[in-house]
Amino acid sequence: MKLENLDLGVVLEEVGREKNIDKSVLISALEDAMLSAARKKLGLESDLEARYNESIGEVEVYEFRRIIPDDVIAKAGEINFEEAKKLDPALSKEAIGEDLGVKLDSKEFGRIAAQNAKQIIVQRVRDAERLVVYNEYKDRKDELVAGTVRRFERGDVILDLGRAEAVIPHSEQVPKENIRIHERVVAYVADVLESARGSQIILSRSHPNLVVKLFEQEVPEIAEGIVTIESVAREPGFRSKISVRSKDPDVDPVGACVGMKGSRVQAVVQELRGEKIDIVPFDEDEARLVCNALAPAEVARVLINEESHNMQIVVPDEQLSLAIGRRGQNVRLASQLTGWKIDIQPESKAIAEREEAWVNMSQVKSLSELQFQTLFNYGVRNLNQLIVMSPDVLSGMPGFENEDLKTVLSEANIVLKEASNKRQEILKNQRKEAEKLLKLYDLALSLTKEGNEREIGLEIVGIESKEKLESAGYLDLIDIILDKDVHHLMKAAKLDEDTAAMIMSIAQKKLGEQIHNA
Repeated sequence: MKLENLDLGVVLEEVGREKNIDKSVLISALEDAMLSAARKKLGLESDLEARYNESIGEVEVYEFRRIIPDDVIAKAGEINFEEAKKLDPALSKEAIGEDLGVKLDSKEFGRIAAQNAKQIIVQRVRDAERLVVYNEYKDRKDELVAGTVRRFERGDVILDLGRAEAVIPHSEQVPKENIRIHERVVAYVADVLESARGSQIILSRSHPNLVVKLFEQEVPEIAEGIVTIESVAREPGFRSKISVRSKDPDVDPVGACVGMKGSRVQAVVQELRGEKIDIVPFDEDEARLVCNALAPAEVARVLINEESHNMQIVVPDEQLSLAIGRRGQNVRLASQLTGWKIDIQPESKAIAEREEAWVNMSQVKSLSELQFQTLFNYGVRNLNQLIVMSPDVLSGMPGFENEDLKTVLSEANIVLKEASNKRQEILKNQRKEAEKLLKLYDLALSLTKEGNEREIGLEIVGIESKEKLESAGYLDLIDIILDKDVHHLMKAAKLDEDTAAMIMSIAQKKLGEQIHNA
């Protein structure tokens, strides 16, 4: 391949510089293209070699043929000695059996072969460009890039980064964010993939690290490592929280991120198109960190359950909605930021819960109020929870010495056993009462059958109540027994609760006498 009036070496230099492709890659592409064109012409069995001759600016293609004696008919890939000598007069008889490289004229390859060669060159250049893009951007993962919106493809946004195109998949876009063609967009490089289709740069506008990288750009103290962002939680398009701390006691991390008159944080908010940002001071004390993360809500008390990694946050009743946030957003982001499961509870409910727990646990007389408060802070609400706790865990709590622990646990077991016995006795009595009522009910049913006279009238309950019962369809005490439900009796006969309960009791007693007499 020789280009008249044009230095191929210069062309390779210019193309390599323009496409940022090494010259050797282009030369290799040209050599492969010429070999492909030659094989199209001469067949696959030919022994061919292509070399770029830099001195003359030409890719030379050689066909290697085996030199054979003149009295033998030459086949494909062979050449008689006399023919070979015409090509290379310096040959001697000793060359028989060796290979001779015959330079081919590229004009003989034809138009189709030349087109195929062109396609190979174009494809190799594209592959080289993709490799250059991959090598350039693979080390830029976790960085920010800026590009211009070129087009949309099935919900994805295609950005022109100058030397390459990148994609913001639909899943990495911010909900309701309106992106327009030709608009400049800053995004986070989430991944760089290399595939058969070429390198693909995956960008994100919804990744939490986008917030981190924007603050690194705007806050010199973060870029210098004086202030660090410890964690970030984000609901893209709505709100983000970041926790920050300073390695220099003279530098306020929150103030550094906010900037003079809020200039730094506002620059980030503007880039995120109005997304609200809460900057939270980091604290080694996890309870204090959670309280900071729930700001601007005020926290009254924090109850920690280490085992379930849960914090119960008690807030004043009027602060409840502020602590939870719209649709639970504030507490949800605080939980993501700190890694703790957070339950928000109004103070009135917490007080009621504490009183209920005290009633239950104060049955253990040896348990002091201080010990109760310790247990309550650790999430223990009743004696059942207390006795199943590990003694090692209990002994590690403030206010529990070994002897105190033994006494408390022993007394708690006694109280629970007594309570269990009492419950069993109550259940036993309830079963007896239920059996008695079942017999009353069965007798009442039998008395309503044809041929049985109803001998238990309503006169015993008083005139006024008798009239109300008759108006409601109760003809005698048997009807009341069959009703079973005091509250239904109240509603139907328009009686107060005490009167209805008394009438039901009289009916049961009278019918019980019949059972006894029978």
